[in-house]
Amino acid sequence: MDLLRSLPIGLYLEQPQTWMHKLDPRVKFIWLMSFLTTYLFANNLWRILLVGLLIAMTLIARIPRRVWQQQMGWLLMLCFFVLVIGAVTPDGLGISYQPRLPSAGVVKVNPQTTPQATAAPKLENSTKSSKDYKYTLFEAGPVRVTRRSLNLSIRLSTILFTVIYSTNLYLLTTAPEEITSAMENLMQPLKRFKVPVTEITLTLTLSLRFIPLVLEEIQNLIRSVMTRAINWKKLGLKGGAKVWLLVAERLLQNLLLRADQMANAMTVRGFTSPNEHRVEWYELKMRSRDWWAILILVAFWGVRFVIGNEA
Repeated sequence: MDLLRSLPIGLYLEQPQTWMHKLDPRVKFIWLMSFLTTYLFANNLWRILLVGLLIAMTLIARIPRRVWQQQMGWLLMLCFFVLVIGAVTPDGLGISYQPRLPSAGVVKVNPQTTPQATAAPKLENSTKSSKDYKYTLFEAGPVRVTRRSLNLSIRLSTILFTVIYSTNLYLLTTAPEEITSAMENLMQPLKRFKVPVTEITLTLTLSLRFIPLVLEEIQNLIRSVMTRAINWKKLGLKGGAKVWLLVAERLLQNLLLRADQMANAMTVRGFTSPNEHRVEWYELKMRSRDWWAILILVAFWGVRFVIGNEA
């Protein structure tokens, strides 16, 4: 079991270098924010298109299959279960839908009067359209799928996939140093309001560097438990819970130890403040492909306002 290879969540893919790696980190960050904000007040069609667009971008970028297969597969499976469970659960309304127009047999039409004769076809058409509308889409025993429950399940499952996978795709194709430089460059106007931009970006860099250490510690502890060949049936539920509590306690101790080692390493190197020890991590420079990405982003927002607005 190798979590760093089988499930590389939040890790940077150094090789191979795809076209997404070569984009400016600021442009990729704006794209990420667009994915997370266009979802607001959007219809279900746009939400499903966002999921399809993220999958298509992964395939077009030619990211190795070993990198995205498991994490995308598990995430799609999770979203599918959320969709099914959300669709069959009660929608919270608890109503029995009744048509607002009377049935066709109740309407009496006098053929001798011209206005009523001309209005009868219109009333029949409206009655037919009202019959076509069904609030309950599927019902079989205790299972009942309504329009509202299906709408809520689509919203929940698509936002779960969009938020998690778009962020993971950004971290997968952008080095921590590039993210730090992009964030610091975009947050420069906040310095006028005395916001500690440099300290925030330094904390972000350390947290991104700390993700592989967390996965490594979890992996080592799971391997240590597996190699001891514990008889879980003999321990029972209470004994198994005690073992995993000890593992969680040991994990917390190891992570605190790693954090203390990083702090000591910075202290030994004479680090006192980010402003006095500035390091240029990455050279930010806009190229032609970045401008093309911005133009596509403008078209992306245009399509969002044309077909993505919620009715």
